[in-house]
Amino acid sequence: MSETTTIEGTILAVCIGPGGIPKHAVPEARATSNGLVGDKQRFRMHGGAKRALCLFSSGDYASLRRDGVACEQPGSFGENVLVEGIDFKLLLPLERLALGDEVEIELHDVREPCGTLKSVDARFPNLMLGRSGFVCRVLREGLLRPGMRVRRA
Repeated sequence: MSETTTIEGTILAVCIGPGGIPKHAVPEARATSNGLVGDKQRFRMHGGAKRALCLFSSGDYASLRRDGVACEQPGSFGENVLVEGIDFKLLLPLERLALGDEVEIELHDVREPCGTLKSVDARFPNLMLGRSGFVCRVLREGLLRPGMRVRRA
């Protein structure tokens, strides 16, 4: 991707949960190197420092809804941060994003959709390929809340 490509959007929702899906939107949450405070994962391989946050696009939500997936509430896919205004096709692993003024993340990898998502739609995980978001490392910790700006760091 070209360094001149503008990457800028807004956090629509910050989501946590006790493990599994869905997660639920909260007014704010602290991002740490191990994930959002209060968020849990049911399976060990779903978390960890390189997978501390799951970043998802509102554009992919809209695309999945057009395909008949019932996903009205943020957190439906187990994402921690739902972002509006960024074309995720322009993002690549190892790219860094600033979330608000405090938090900096690194896109570790494209999220590989797993079988847990079948509870959302029986066509998953295959239907989600190419629109599953990113798992991210938290490089700089801080508070996240809806309305914060997202941009290239």
